[in-house]
Amino acid sequence: MRWFISLIFVVQIYLAMLVIGIVFAPYALVSRNGAFAACKTYCRWVFWTARWMVGIRTELRGKIPTGEVMIAAKHQSFLDIMIIFANVPRGKFIMKRELLWTPIIGIYAKRLGCVPVDRGKRGAAVAQMVRDVAAEFADPGQLIIYPQGTRVAPGDKKPYKMGTGVLYENLGQTCVPAATNVGLFWPRKGIMRKPGVAVVEFLEPIEPGLSRAEFMSELEDRIEARSDALMHEGGLRP
Repeated sequence: MRWFISLIFVVQIYLAMLVIGIVFAPYALVSRNGAFAACKTYCRWVFWTARWMVGIRTELRGKIPTGEVMIAAKHQSFLDIMIIFANVPRGKFIMKRELLWTPIIGIYAKRLGCVPVDRGKRGAAVAQMVRDVAAEFADPGQLIIYPQGTRVAPGDKKPYKMGTGVLYENLGQTCVPAATNVGLFWPRKGIMRKPGVAVVEFLEPIEPGLSRAEFMSELEDRIEARSDALMHEGGLRP
């Protein structure tokens, strides 16, 4: 029964994405504010339906970043993306280039000012990412990047990629790490959703001035330690 209800939930959130995307399209096409309004409306819909349909409550902890900062976040599923975006003023993502061709998502990603990255080109992709991020400075906001480059299931370990360190060095911005446990309840793959409190927590900022190696070590230590604690709190046992 839980799997069937989860299936209904998943189907309706994608239908809601289509409906909200179409309804807000005229506003989004003439104003970036319209794109933000559409995406935040969608996030609120998902949080509301997740609570009463599959028993997932969302919780944000820590001080919400504002101004020109970089948010380096643990990424476990689509839910952590929405929790962060719904709560920061003007979030924009470093994202896979192929997502630009996804219906609805691609159009709104462009309007939000998201920065696409070709993950197959490595060094060239990082250099292009730095240029593209610099070009987006005309529209202030919070740049959200996932240092591991992909969704990582609870309990799995994947290396942190140096692109985040390159941006930290080149942008000279404060970096706010973010930890999460959302993958315990909303997995990276599959239909099943499990009840519980899905948490994203903003951690103490890392100020500019560290070397790339120092920054990456500090970033990984903070995110992994706090994410492990949140997952333990959520019921994950080693």
